[in-house]
Amino acid sequence: MATRIAYAFLLLINSIISWLMLTPWALKKLEHLTLDYVNISCQGKQCYGYVAVQRVNFALGLFHFLLAIITLGVKSTRDGRASLQNGYWGPKVLIWIAFVILTFFIPETFFQVWGQYIALIGAMLFVLLGLILLVDLAHTWAEYCLEKIENTESRGWRVLLIGSTLGMFTASFAMIITMYIFFAQSGCAMNQAAITINLIVLLIVSAISVHPAVQEYNPKAGLAQAAMVAVYCTYLTMSAVSMEPDDQHCNPLIRAGGTRTTSTILGAIVTMLTIAYTTTRAATQGIALGSNSSHAYSKISGEGGEHGLVDQQPNSRREMRAEALRAAVEAGSLPANALDDDEDDSDDESDLPGKDDERGGTQYNYSLFHVIFLLATMWVATLLTQNIDFEATGVAAVGRTYWASWVKIVSAWVCYGIYSWSLLAPVVMPGRFGY
Repeated sequence: MATRIAYAFLLLINSIISWLMLTPWALKKLEHLTLDYVNISCQGKQCYGYVAVQRVNFALGLFHFLLAIITLGVKSTRDGRASLQNGYWGPKVLIWIAFVILTFFIPETFFQVWGQYIALIGAMLFVLLGLILLVDLAHTWAEYCLEKIENTESRGWRVLLIGSTLGMFTASFAMIITMYIFFAQSGCAMNQAAITINLIVLLIVSAISVHPAVQEYNPKAGLAQAAMVAVYCTYLTMSAVSMEPDDQHCNPLIRAGGTRTTSTILGAIVTMLTIAYTTTRAATQGIALGSNSSHAYSKISGEGGEHGLVDQQPNSRREMRAEALRAAVEAGSLPANALDDDEDDSDDESDLPGKDDERGGTQYNYSLFHVIFLLATMWVATLLTQNIDFEATGVAAVGRTYWASWVKIVSAWVCYGIYSWSLLAPVVMPGRFGY
């Protein structure tokens, strides 16, 4: 966990630096601290703007790309390359800083092509991955609750499932009503269309989730998953209309809040924190990344009598070793003090400050972890540089462009589409799904 938090923090710092380099605001503040004695420039060129943002994010992206290559095929911490993933933080930070410096020696034309084509494609892949994981989370959450209800017959789990479903639908309709009141005035055709389409599709996917044909092929499908998808997509739509420019007088939040530096800075930091959290969660999602940390063992059943075989799944490799030692001691193959030696070894391992829980298998795929962080750097660069205001001199607002608004609106529609297909696919192709 500490390793993942460290990488997320590095992404956060890199994103904030990128945001500060959008305009000369931060550089002027630094120059002012030196009483205007130091004039900050990059080889005689300005250290801010479109290319500067692309440089900083390219540096971190290159850092993660190299780590993805180095950690390719690592299955456990017994592999020497695993230490590069979990340790050597001093050298890794220095390498990242060196990459940032070296990017300023690369011609600007490279970053213009990189930002307009390669980074844009990577950013869209990152957004699509997030939507897929959201749909997967919706199904996982609902199925987990249903499993608990079936196995324990717990009233608490039933109340939690029903209550969360009603709560998310209530929040969705509350956001829709709020958007119609404040962001859908006369002349705001874009907002009116986005809000209405979201409402219509919300009702359609909710109806599909409880359709008899869908229930026949996937009995666990229902309104719980639809509610989570609905509240997320409605949130995306509300975020889109509340962050669009106010040139059409369709965003009262900008007029009410003005362009105060404090609110802009807080909004940017919250956005970067969200990206860092989303990236870390996506990069460690076991299902999506094919993590091999879980191992399945089949229980050997016997009819009546004692069979002397292990019939329960061990929780770890240490328990498997202890079980084997106990069996050997009972059979007379080993002396009884072998169990004491094993307990001493276990105590020694548990006393270590950094207990290794990945010797039997990594908890997530290291290489794909870094690939997703690479895509995240492309998303940050694209988010910051689309429709950039080259005349701005103050602190830049993050995502307050029509491009960013449309990305969120279309992402909501795509999310609805992915969820709908997850419901209809078993009906269309029943042979490929084992419900």
